[in-house]
Amino acid sequence: MKKILLCCAAGMSTSLLVQKMQSAAAAENFECEIEAVPFTINEPKILQADVVLLGPQVRFNLKSIKERYPDKPAETIDMMAYGMCDGVKILKQAKRLLGLE
Repeated sequence: MKKILLCCAAGMSTSLLVQKMQSAAAAENFECEIEAVPFTINEPKILQADVVLLGPQVRFNLKSIKERYPDKPAETIDMMAYGMCDGVKILKQAKRLLGLE
């Protein structure tokens, strides 16, 4: 089962997004674990994740994630998809980073 980690400023703004992504994954019969956490370089969570997606408000941390975890797929969530809480589009972004799209 793939693990998708969403990081935002406080972990709150992505909680609804997690629900939308879980619904999208269920509709596709895609088994995955999706978790939202506040952005801190949270070593255990990042190491356990298969892909890391950063909320637009913490996008400036992407470089440090890529430097510290060069083999971990990581990207900033598309700002429009984030604002619209588009779970389908963000799940597709995660799957693309995992090489599944």
